[in-house]
Amino acid sequence: MIEMQDVYKKYPNGVQAMDGINIKIKAGEFVYVVGPSGAGKSTFIKMMYREEKPTGGDIVIDGVNLSKLKEKKVPILRRSIGVVFQDFKLLPQLTVYENVAFALEVIEESPKNIKKRVMEVLDLVKLKHKARHLPSELSGGEQQRISIARSIVNKPKVMIADEPTGNLDPDTSWEIMSIFEDINAQGTTIVMATHNREIVNTIKKRVIAIEHGKIVRDQAEGDYGYEA
Repeated sequence: MIEMQDVYKKYPNGVQAMDGINIKIKAGEFVYVVGPSGAGKSTFIKMMYREEKPTGGDIVIDGVNLSKLKEKKVPILRRSIGVVFQDFKLLPQLTVYENVAFALEVIEESPKNIKKRVMEVLDLVKLKHKARHLPSELSGGEQQRISIARSIVNKPKVMIADEPTGNLDPDTSWEIMSIFEDINAQGTTIVMATHNREIVNTIKKRVIAIEHGKIVRDQAEGDYGYEA
């Protein structure tokens, strides 16, 4: 589903963020990306949805080579990739329902299908009863659940999460992880960058560790591997 071949990324300021990355992630896998701050995790994640382009090498997702993808086709790519951020990125003036529906409206889905699918994903994240609320009326955990609902409403094959529990308390973080596990169980490939040692060590998944732009460890059912 995801493959990186000899991927390099050097920023204009001279920072070598990725230094010869080679990796394969199969369809349906759940992968944690760990490592110290500044190791290159965010660059690794951003390159998967073309927020950043590699300086060299190839990144292929579901048969599409992102390294050679024309800019005008990037929005089409992103419809097949769900992205969840640490800071939610909800549109404050829109209701919960409207925030989730927006992803379907831009691809001109029919109103009937939009309503059906939006309510399905709100039910999945257990927030159907908050459909008419504004983001400001929700807790941080509820806002993240809406962010997750929005990211999966298009039924993406791949879901990318960048520190999705970073701003949440421990109890809420476990609730969010339960939702991610449910989504993964339905066949969606999940790649999650995280600093949450307890989650990685408890919910055992494949662990890819990055340091100084290189993959230093790749373990099935691995541990976090760094001191808290």
